Amino acid sequence: MDVEMQEASILEDLLYVFMGFEGQYIRFRDDYNPANENDRLLGPQYKISPGLDPSLRDLTTTMLKMATYYGAVEAFVEVQSREEFGVVNHALSAAIRKLLRDYLVLIGQFEHQFLTSPSFTLHLLHLHTMPTSNMLSQLYSLAKEILKKNSMLEEDDEDDSMDDFDDVDNIIEALREGNDGGARLPGSKICRGGSVLALLTQRLSSMAGDPAARSLLSLLLREASRPYMNMLNEWLHRGVIRDPHSEFLIKEAKSIRRERLEEDYTDEYWEKRYTVRLDDVPPQLEAVKDKVLLAGKYLNVVRECGGVDVSKEMVDIPRTFEDIKFLDNVNSAYAHANTSLLELLLTTHALPARLRSLKHYFFLDRADFFQYFLDISNAELSKPAKKINIGKLQSLFDLALRQPGSIAASDPFKEDVKVRMNEVDLTKWLMRVVSVSGMDENAVSLDATTHQASAPNQDEKPITGHYALELDYKVPFPLSLVISRKTVLRYQLLFRHLLTLRHLEGLLSTSWKEHTTVYTWKHRSKYPQVEQWKRRAWNLRSRMLVFVQQLLYFCTMEVVEPNWSKLMKRLDEVKTVDQLMQHHVDFLDTCLKECMLTNSKLLKIHAKLLTTCAMFSSYTTHLSRSLIAADPELASPSARFEEGAESVPFDPENMVKLNENLGKYEHNFGRHLKILLDALNYFAATETVVLLSLCARLQMAQSRNESESAELVVAG
Repeated sequence: MDVEMQEASILEDLLYVFMGFEGQYIRFRDDYNPANENDRLLGPQYKISPGLDPSLRDLTTTMLKMATYYGAVEAFVEVQSREEFGVVNHALSAAIRKLLRDYLVLIGQFEHQFLTSPSFTLHLLHLHTMPTSNMLSQLYSLAKEILKKNSMLEEDDEDDSMDDFDDVDNIIEALREGNDGGARLPGSKICRGGSVLALLTQRLSSMAGDPAARSLLSLLLREASRPYMNMLNEWLHRGVIRDPHSEFLIKEAKSIRRERLEEDYTDEYWEKRYTVRLDDVPPQLEAVKDKVLLAGKYLNVVRECGGVDVSKEMVDIPRTFEDIKFLDNVNSAYAHANTSLLELLLTTHALPARLRSLKHYFFLDRADFFQYFLDISNAELSKPAKKINIGKLQSLFDLALRQPGSIAASDPFKEDVKVRMNEVDLTKWLMRVVSVSGMDENAVSLDATTHQASAPNQDEKPITGHYALELDYKVPFPLSLVISRKTVLRYQLLFRHLLTLRHLEGLLSTSWKEHTTVYTWKHRSKYPQVEQWKRRAWNLRSRMLVFVQQLLYFCTMEVVEPNWSKLMKRLDEVKTVDQLMQHHVDFLDTCLKECMLTNSKLLKIHAKLLTTCAMFSSYTTHLSRSLIAADPELASPSARFEEGAESVPFDPENMVKLNENLGKYEHNFGRHLKILLDALNYFAATETVVLLSLCARLQMAQSRNESESAELVVAG
């Protein structure tokens, strides 16, 4: 066969091969199997019959690359059009399919030229196919890169087989619902959504010097980003995620539902229901990914409260990444969502009023109703915590709340407050939290610490209701996002601390009342030793009462009130919902720190001082009996007449025991108070400057009491 006949035959074969078929002289290589998907994705390899003129063979071999590219790209489009590859891959495949359709039209034009024009040669065909070959080369290179990320080519390593495991929650949820159509098991990676757009963007930036390649990749990026932009607009303007294939940059944990918040409003709904897929963020959204997340989260909350009309059509919004309004759209949606949710929280659901209600109950602000509750429930609260009837206690609490004239009577949220018992001592609980997990842990961890702490304490004396009492507060959605379980726990810690101080103040005041009204203490003894002992007891009780009152005043007036004023001021100036939530948590953390509840050293000293005060106040009646034993004349006249016994002489040995007993209280209280003052001075200089005022108050009271003690010694 001469060269002209060879050229005509090869031309006819090439037209078939360009469309993916075998010719008479150009056949598939023996190692290529059209039925094997992997072979088709790599592209068909061809062999040319021997005997072809070398010049024709070189041109043919060059043009056969385009046929390989076409076959591989066509197989790629077929594979990427499957449902599990997501809408971005579907849009990319549709754009490539249009280009392949234009390619087939071009092949038809070549066939027409071949049949009608005698001047149509192999060289001319080569010249006409060069631009198309370059385009298909770009598509082939892109397809190979995507397929490698999908682990669909043999030469790709099989590492990171668990990269897609982050969607296992949604896979399980889909299987529960009986919908396994779009769920792929972890272990098969899929490059979709933001990863595909990132790949296109990266290739586009690397092709800065090739106008034809840039034009092609810009077209593909524009078309592939359309469905992604639809998902983005749905999220930004309606707070809805329509992402059946898990390709959007925001991941929704469908297992976390709002219905669970009514019973246990943990922070999971806000912090874990919506998160960013850090590996699937398109470069165009990298700088604003946090705004995208927050805008949708805010709007989602407003939508669930009926504040967003999802049926309203979205108009004048960007449809591709190339739109000049793209970033403005994100920023405006973020600002609108912020404003909407802030208005919903602060105005519609009256968050400031809720916080004031919490302050009344948990910080005992204007708490005349609570003092009344303590009075009427004293008998019940004096029992061990395990034996207290919670139902009875709740009834008494409700009765106190409805007391006419109290601040609680007019509170519309009083039904949300409940009483309960926490059998773990506050100091032990705080020590576990501070030393093990810290106050930055979430509420679940703190609750777990509480239960673990309560197990091994079977041999210890159970605490009474006064020390176990705590309040709980039911918060409706969406306020539960701000007043979360984590923040309610902090309120409870502060409440138990303030209640302990109030209770101790009441015990010491009762001791003062007994010291001033009971005959044993009021009647003057004829023995100087007894009178001196009584003055020492009065002085110690007075020092303890001053200490507790100064501590209570400091916690309420110098910690809670100033920080509360700052919080209310910040609420008026707040710009974002996350700022609002952070301000609230910061307020509570600051109160805990300044009330010395987050420092293990201060906690230990503090606990020892309060225990000493509690023991002394509870032993006042016992001390009265010991005083009568030392000096029988101090018994009330009615008691002496009833007994009808002869007067017992004064016993100095009893006074020795009394002095020793009282001396232990004085020593313990004085020593621990000195340690506390030294610690306050140190921590005021290094950590919390507000402790300086408490230190000054206590030192002033201490010096005054020391001078009074010196006067007693001189008088004695």
